[in-house]
Amino acid sequence: MSEERYIAVYIMANERLKTLYIGATGYLNRRAWEHREGLIPGFTKKYGLKRLVWYEPHDDMATAFQQEKSLKRWPRQWKINLIERTNPFWDDLYPGLA
Repeated sequence: MSEERYIAVYIMANERLKTLYIGATGYLNRRAWEHREGLIPGFTKKYGLKRLVWYEPHDDMATAFQQEKSLKRWPRQWKINLIERTNPFWDDLYPGLA
């Protein structure tokens, strides 16, 4: 697990077209690892969201939080389309980060 700072908005999922979680972080590698290991109590642990299916880098946390809030208001199909534009098979992108 790398501690390199990487500000991003991200989406976690359990399976293709199933439950989604949108978050923002200053340390994407660490945060995705925490979700994968079930270390964070709450929504992602409850629903087994261990697959990083989409992320978008940002220059600062303010814009990342703004984008996170915006994405959370999007209709579900828009979120699915966003994921499938760059990750049509909903592959886990975490191994490419580490």
